[in-house]
Amino acid sequence: MSTETPLDLFWFVPTSGDGRYLGSRQGARPQDFGYLREVAMAADRLGYGGVLLPTGNQCEDPWITGAAIAPWTQRLKFLLALRPGVQTPAQWARQAAAFDRISNGRLLMNVVTGANPKELAGDGIFLDHAQRYAQTEEFLTIFRGLFTEAGVDFSGEYLSSRGGKQHFPPVQRPHPPLWFGGSSAPAIEVAARHVDTYLTWGEPPAQVAAKLEAVRARAAITGRQLRFGLRVHLIVRETDAEAWAAAERLIAHLDDATIAAVQQRRAEDSDSVGQRLQTELHGGRRDRLEVSPNLWAGVGLVRAGVGTALVGSPETVAARLREYQALGVSTIIASGYPHLEEAYRVAELLFPRLGLGGVAAPQVAARDFVTTGGSYGTLAA
Repeated sequence: MSTETPLDLFWFVPTSGDGRYLGSRQGARPQDFGYLREVAMAADRLGYGGVLLPTGNQCEDPWITGAAIAPWTQRLKFLLALRPGVQTPAQWARQAAAFDRISNGRLLMNVVTGANPKELAGDGIFLDHAQRYAQTEEFLTIFRGLFTEAGVDFSGEYLSSRGGKQHFPPVQRPHPPLWFGGSSAPAIEVAARHVDTYLTWGEPPAQVAAKLEAVRARAAITGRQLRFGLRVHLIVRETDAEAWAAAERLIAHLDDATIAAVQQRRAEDSDSVGQRLQTELHGGRRDRLEVSPNLWAGVGLVRAGVGTALVGSPETVAARLREYQALGVSTIIASGYPHLEEAYRVAELLFPRLGLGGVAAPQVAARDFVTTGGSYGTLAA
């Protein structure tokens, strides 16, 4: 992929809470709706392409939250996470079509199979790793079939549909784009067969290159081509030295006992290949956190999911992002602590280096939506 093409940069809405320090209540911010809306509105105003809202039992529901925030934004796309096993493909299809129409075609769907059997059991999902991906395969087969002219008849081991059809079409055809991540062989197979964009967490470029090539090869067998996205944190300051100092401040209140407890619990609870790869980058040690030039694994000492951040000046971080772009990555889903301030900092410092205009969206007031029409619908006065 040409590195002359601007990257599409998304931001993250911290629906499990936010703060200035990792693993500490000092400077912590709860995930109240007003704050989450502020983060999304800032991303919209600053010119980010979209926002990711995650799923999990410690997160506000992404679909309810996203639906409440969307009317306060104008151009922002919403990448909403969903778990295949918690409701039927038909119900997800109806929600997706409704959200897409209400937002005027701004929905993206992030299909999350899940990595923590204990958490999944709380949601009523009692499947092992291989079974969950088999269920995801069936889910996506039915989901995509619901949006076809003929509808879908499918009988699987985990999910079935007889005469299924989505009768209210979305704005985006045939359905809102499907995003998906996973590092195991079953995950790569599902991605190659069904999704539009494959996501990887921030790993050293050589590891990312190998993963993306594996996905390309599997997709090519069925004549498909996928887009690729990278999920990573960003710590950008005016100089490299300032950025590294900010990275150290982020974990300044972490002690070794907390790190060890988190790492042990994660090893016991998660069966995710991607999570294991993130942990192997640092091994729970503070003295081996720069795992690739400017790729820092300090976030992963206590945070589940993506645990790496690109650290440096705008010039440095832009150069590292271009390295991933050269591998085929076209979308970066970024985050930073705290997310409101860092959304501005990244836009102001990094956007110009990436050729992103950062065109501001107009300020949006609640009264603007108390109308009798328009693309955003209405809100009660």
